[in-house]
Amino acid sequence: MDATRRLPPELVENARLFLAGDRTPVTPRGASTVVLLRERVCAPQVYLLRRHRQMAFAAGMYAFPGGTVDPRDCDRAVAWAGPSPARWGERLTCDELEARALVCAAVRETFEESGVLLAGPTDDSLVSDTTGDDWERDRAALVDRSLSFADFLRQRGLVLRTDLLKVWAHWITPEFEPRRYDTRFFLAAMPAGQRTRDVSGEADKVTWMLPADAVTGVDEGTMAMLPPTYITLAELAHFTSIADALDAAERRTITTVLPGVEIVDGEAFLTVDASVVP
Repeated sequence: MDATRRLPPELVENARLFLAGDRTPVTPRGASTVVLLRERVCAPQVYLLRRHRQMAFAAGMYAFPGGTVDPRDCDRAVAWAGPSPARWGERLTCDELEARALVCAAVRETFEESGVLLAGPTDDSLVSDTTGDDWERDRAALVDRSLSFADFLRQRGLVLRTDLLKVWAHWITPEFEPRRYDTRFFLAAMPAGQRTRDVSGEADKVTWMLPADAVTGVDEGTMAMLPPTYITLAELAHFTSIADALDAAERRTITTVLPGVEIVDGEAFLTVDASVVP
């Protein structure tokens, strides 16, 4: 059985109770995560964060920047470039308001956790540097929710570049887990001139890696990650350029994945439909 599917001991009892019909699933929270890609000679690299071992969810796991939707992410005042919220709703299979919130959350969380901002002064430009003290003050205010993303963009006169995002996958946390997320995965190329910064308070390590190397790390037991991350990396390992990956995302059929659970020889494992395993 794939090691990425084995549940940690603290979740095994939850799985048993769920399978016995003694646990009612909690409603998953909307969330977005972004796979940042940067070009290298042989293949694109991805940006990964290792979550603190004290975290309540996915402790010690490598993950992409991302997080839950802030209710204010659906503010219609956000200046918007790229596909309309209605078009995004069609791609994300949700209503326009939820699509607006998911896309804003993707850009906001990426900035909060990496310092990378997919926004610019005009519909076809991007900010070139987000490393100054004033940027850091705004980033910290977004993290503690004293500043909304809409107000942040408005104060700086920025337009959200939704055209730079491509949706890649849709995963929902298994029903037995006490913390559940309904997460859309997006791809985005690293903006020219910007650079990532180790600013996430939820991570104890950040790194750029080739997807194939990250998959090998998990297979050899030197890295840990949840199945959605592992499977996404395994899929991206086949591409030799960012352009190819983004083009594939544009043509990709998005299938909602809700893993199940089974008990094998006293251990609990996630089950994932074979059609989504690369």
